[in-house]
Amino acid sequence: MASPLYYASLTGLLRIIRLLIEEGGAEVNAEGGKHGNTLQAASSRGHKEVVELLLQNGAKVNAKGGSYGNALHAASFEGHKEVVVLLLHNGAEVNAKGGFYGNALQAASYGGHKNVVELLLQEGAEVNVEGGEHSNALQAASSGGHKEVVELLLQKGAEVGDICSL
Repeated sequence: MASPLYYASLTGLLRIIRLLIEEGGAEVNAEGGKHGNTLQAASSRGHKEVVELLLQNGAKVNAKGGSYGNALHAASFEGHKEVVVLLLHNGAEVNAKGGFYGNALQAASYGGHKNVVELLLQEGAEVNVEGGEHSNALQAASSGGHKEVVELLLQKGAEVGDICSL
């Protein structure tokens, strides 16, 4: 079961979050909910100020769990570049694995967010890492029909690999 802090983070209720943390002693790293924790919930919705507040109050930037895997994967899939930058500047591991999409680069590629893909590559994301539902970033971008992302990944050295027969 998710906490009130989780739901306030998911919906971006900054004043309520402050009250729950400062007056109510809410645990910022409590697990629960579809997204696994408060930081991932806020990141998935692009609530930058909430993410900042949670990090300032001890939220673990690389906490795993939930449907995306971690907060960086959630923000990357949803295309929230400012939140991605914030998470990376607070120690998020750019190549951390986990969740449905495998890693942040695959999540952003599947979502078709070229600006986030560029950022992740600049920050050291490995273009040919495998894992997740779509095997790698190139396959994720291709399956979503994101031509510009496919072109970018190819320019950055993505390997086409073998085509498997069904």
